Amino acid sequence: MKKLVLSAAAIAAAVVSASASAQSVEEFYKGKVINMYIGTGESAGAVGAYPRNISQVISKYIPGNPTLVVRNMPGAGGIVLANYIEQIGAQDGLNWAFITRGFMLAPLLNRPQAKFQPTKFQWIGSPARTVSVGSVWTANTDVRTLEDAMKKEVVIGATTLAQDTGVFPTILNQFVGTKFKIVSGYKSVGDVDLAMERGEVQGKVGTTWGSLNAGRSVDWVSSGKVKVIVQLGLRKAHDIPADVPLALDYAKNQEDRQVMELISAPSETGYPSFMGPGVPADRVAAIRAAYAKTMQDPEFQAALKKQSLEFDPISGEEIQKIVQDLYSLPEPVKAKARTLLPNE
Repeated sequence: MKKLVLSAAAIAAAVVSASASAQSVEEFYKGKVINMYIGTGESAGAVGAYPRNISQVISKYIPGNPTLVVRNMPGAGGIVLANYIEQIGAQDGLNWAFITRGFMLAPLLNRPQAKFQPTKFQWIGSPARTVSVGSVWTANTDVRTLEDAMKKEVVIGATTLAQDTGVFPTILNQFVGTKFKIVSGYKSVGDVDLAMERGEVQGKVGTTWGSLNAGRSVDWVSSGKVKVIVQLGLRKAHDIPADVPLALDYAKNQEDRQVMELISAPSETGYPSFMGPGVPADRVAAIRAAYAKTMQDPEFQAALKKQSLEFDPISGEEIQKIVQDLYSLPEPVKAKARTLLPNE
């Protein structure tokens, strides 16, 4: 009798499993809500602008035409949201994360809060390739170049030491000799912007060139309120003034350069988004396909142009490779980065 009961239970489980697997992507998404989580606060600049624009267009390209709702889940420079997507949120394709790319270094650097593995995320795409920059608020300091920042202290606002706005100035202090004093704890990069305007800090290091030229800060560079003093990527950007130096060019030796490249690599992903590791492959494929169609949608492109947002899409597959390559770097390089960057 016991064997019969177990067999019946096994058959029932198989039937349920078969029924679930037989459900099409369209059947699953019909009448559902996809939560588009932004891993920072309300004043999220370009990081928040992209998903909000995507949400206005993408539903028509997703089988079943689900509703998309944009929500904010700030905390620890995106680590809170990344932990949620892997550890807590349902792995069903209804939770989609948009986070500033610097968060993906947290596990590699052994940040204690990071309970996620970027190599396991299923990356959807990015609307733009970009480069990070360091800038100063001209009314708050007389520093105007990277060389000036090597001679004089500049108070820099940051979200956390584990996120770009904390990581980049730390690396510049270590390898270039700048004198950035990092004040962390701001909820979002937008809050750092407000702190600059209020005179609490003198600059920020590690936000994107695109974000600096969009939203409420769209005229800061052109008006002279902000001066960009360094580029933080693997190569110089074509649309940043040529006299703004690339930090990598200040590396004193090959090992230092490799560590700086490790820190700079996430910038190649621009504004990446992803779903959890357990989301069914057919749903991920459907969202990736819908995302690709949205990138080519005239309404979406017009909205980006109107908001002065960069547009140079990257596929989810390409981001997946960048992340895999990042985590495959030689262990001595990763170990040196860990010793140089403070845990938070």
